[in-house]
Amino acid sequence: MSGKLKIHVDQDKCQGHARCKSLAPELFKLDEFGNAHEIGDGTVPAGLEDKAYLARSNCPEIAIEVTEE
Repeated sequence: MSGKLKIHVDQDKCQGHARCKSLAPELFKLDEFGNAHEIGDGTVPAGLEDKAYLARSNCPEIAIEVTEE
């Protein structure tokens, strides 16, 4: 993999299913309403790339973007 992966949760789409948090707790946190947010600036630590894609593919609202920098 050439660049770093970053994740971003679209707050307009997130409905608080929290599947991303249960699949990749290292990458997502929940706010007081149960909506998911990327941790920090969204940079995916080495070794967690598969979890980032797993979380994206399991989001019922398609609210998670994974981009390569």
